[in-house]
Amino acid sequence: MPFVDIIKSIEKDYQHTPTAFKNGDVFNEADQNQGSAKVFAFAKINHLSKDDTLLLFAEHYKAVLADPEGNNHQNIRQFMVHGWDGITFEGEALTAK
Repeated sequence: MPFVDIIKSIEKDYQHTPTAFKNGDVFNEADQNQGSAKVFAFAKINHLSKDDTLLLFAEHYKAVLADPEGNNHQNIRQFMVHGWDGITFEGEALTAK
């Protein structure tokens, strides 16, 4: 399933509030990388494992795996290193509809 469809599926059941979050060494403002915020918030609410969470990034995760030394998709790369210990939200990014 493409990333855009995963986001649509999340948006079907959850209301998103733009929220800043820290992911390892990367800080995302409330107007940045909210697709990642939605995925991480959804996965956290639903107690997904690190590996299952990474799969939600679909083609973007595959791109990271195909270029392990690259610097694109920093939220995915940081999560691969730090896992859930590296994720901190400054509020509630998702609430159930």
